[in-house]
Amino acid sequence: MRIVLPGALPDPREARELVPYLQKTAPTLFGWLEHARARILDADPAGTGCTPFEFWQLRARGFEPEDGQNFATGLGPLRAQALQNASIAPADAVWLVELVHVSPARDGAALLPAQELSITPEQSVALFESVRAGFAEAGFTLREAGGDFWRVEPPAAFAPRCASPLLVSLTSVNDWWPQDMEARPWRKLVNETQMLWFDHPVNRQRYQQGLLPVNSLWLYGGGRGEQLRNAPAGDDVQVHGSLLAFAVAQDWGGWLAALSELETRVFRPLAGRPMPGLVLTGRTRLAELEAPGWNKWKQWLPGSREAWRKWWSPPD
Repeated sequence: MRIVLPGALPDPREARELVPYLQKTAPTLFGWLEHARARILDADPAGTGCTPFEFWQLRARGFEPEDGQNFATGLGPLRAQALQNASIAPADAVWLVELVHVSPARDGAALLPAQELSITPEQSVALFESVRAGFAEAGFTLREAGGDFWRVEPPAAFAPRCASPLLVSLTSVNDWWPQDMEARPWRKLVNETQMLWFDHPVNRQRYQQGLLPVNSLWLYGGGRGEQLRNAPAGDDVQVHGSLLAFAVAQDWGGWLAALSELETRVFRPLAGRPMPGLVLTGRTRLAELEAPGWNKWKQWLPGSREAWRKWWSPPD
């Protein structure tokens, strides 16, 4: 079994201050941290173009970026596996556009990803049909529509380095919006889509329902299915994401409350059994933890049970 905990690895200063609360709030997890073998990986979104959790997902599937790609490139074929009746060859580059909400913010513009918008399949199809012809005229061919995203084939020479919508939602649109001349046709197409959807019947309906409008699109992907060299994980992988929002907001009281709930519901029932594999993700790094191997006797050496603090809260 492997348990994945996005948002479970605070930055070093906060991690250091949380240690005493961690021991009281989640003693089972605390015991695993004391004894586990840890592998720490750099997962800085500035280089990967995706969140540390998405980085872990892609590494688990054996994805390796090629020249001109970042890790977020692999999210195209990874997410496209959810499309029904899609005929995508392993060598095809897979680009996706996600339905999003964009609004003004202090630092430029903020994005809400589709998972926070409650978009129905009917709304997705109606919006798809409203822009398909305009996309084709601009050289972007829309293909299969999923509920939250659509597959798109851009012009042959168009291959920007894009960030994942989830990462953009945690940072700022301005940090990732392409400004080069090559991306000018896409910027123009997005602007036209935003104007068309401003008073679209779907969004009028959403306003009446008290929902935010779907007013823009975010392009990402570009990787090929053959770059996902490993099979999908089985049922023995559990992802528990309740810590992430509190970690992003640096609400450590809420984070500890969510951790306490995980202790009761997830960790404590496994106490006394072999330790599961753990994946803890932070803002720019992640930790992969495994049960101690043949040298587990080392845990009884003086100071060995404190060794985990070196990676949990390394010196600034």
